[in-house]
Amino acid sequence: MTTLCVDETRTDGWAAAVTMAITVFTVVTAEMLPVGLLTPIGATLGVSEGTAGLTLTVTGLVAALSSPVLPLLLGKVDRRAVLVGLMLLLAGASVLAAWSPTYAVLVVARILTGVSMGGVWLLTVGLAARLVPKQSVGPATSLIFSGIGIASVLGIPAGAYVGELVGWRWAFASIGVLSLILAAAIAFLLPPLPAAAAVRLADVSAALRIKQVRVGLVLVALLVTAHFSAYTYIRPMLDGLGPSLVGTLLLAYGVAGVTGNFVAGSAKSYRLMLGVIATLIALPVLAMPVLGTTVPGALVLLVIWGFGYGGTTVTTQAWNHAAAPTAPEASSALLVGVFNGAIALGAFSGGRVVDHLGTTAVTWVTGALALTALAIVLAQQTPSVRRFRMRPKDRAL
Repeated sequence: MTTLCVDETRTDGWAAAVTMAITVFTVVTAEMLPVGLLTPIGATLGVSEGTAGLTLTVTGLVAALSSPVLPLLLGKVDRRAVLVGLMLLLAGASVLAAWSPTYAVLVVARILTGVSMGGVWLLTVGLAARLVPKQSVGPATSLIFSGIGIASVLGIPAGAYVGELVGWRWAFASIGVLSLILAAAIAFLLPPLPAAAAVRLADVSAALRIKQVRVGLVLVALLVTAHFSAYTYIRPMLDGLGPSLVGTLLLAYGVAGVTGNFVAGSAKSYRLMLGVIATLIALPVLAMPVLGTTVPGALVLLVIWGFGYGGTTVTTQAWNHAAAPTAPEASSALLVGVFNGAIALGAFSGGRVVDHLGTTAVTWVTGALALTALAIVLAQQTPSVRRFRMRPKDRAL
């Protein structure tokens, strides 16, 4: 088996890590861009806001479905070249979305965006270990995934602002230009990233047979579905406090999320961190209908919630890597697929609950799912690289 490792004396890997952080920021912003543009998109293309919102759901579903399939199709192609190709695809999809004369064309553009997003997420999970020395992997991983929190703080509001200033099509076009720049930066700043072996369907199946991989996927499904069930509909929860304050409150949430990401990346026990994350998602959301009716109360609850969820990506990735250290791409394909599927499921299920039972009821759903995740975490041991090493015949990389 070929071991893929980084030169312990390298320092230029941090430039690559920063590039990937900006890449993650761009991909997440592209995914969530319709959130702030539903009204003008619907008005231009002649569809309702609800129908326009499906452009967000379809992207998440395609990303969830494409992530497990891509490793099987990529073979031993250098992963740097694949990342460049995926960002070029995102650039093309964004330009197509900006041009789209009909809703159907926009949906096609969003499908292509989902393919790009699923691939970038897949290859970014665990990438830090190939860019920086071993002792810096945790901080570098946090840096890379800080792009998620920063996208919620800056990317989505910036897209909405551009849409309001010069039109929603220019918001998508801006993502296209940034994607082109990043494709060039990845080509020049990332080292070659060869795959030691092509990923086979048997490798994905082998990873899935590991108990702690399955546990990790269940935790991801519960936590991410719980979060997006409520967060997707946070706007109606906060509107009673005054529309002018919603942006400020969400900004505080986003800053707390970025902070939580870096704290989680430096944590010594990701089992403990997952327990903290589940608790910090459940309690503030359950308290929102009672304590979130005032600005100070909502601010405190959103900061706690944001801090908790901010560490989800980096912590679940650490759990996943420890559970299947010899098959990073196969296990990552499963993780990314479940993660994106849970985003779509959370947004969809939360919407059904809000439509039929109201925003208070959706907080109960979130609390129940997060507390279930906490119970599972408490019943587990932290995955051990030694204990959960794959059998030789199941090794993928």
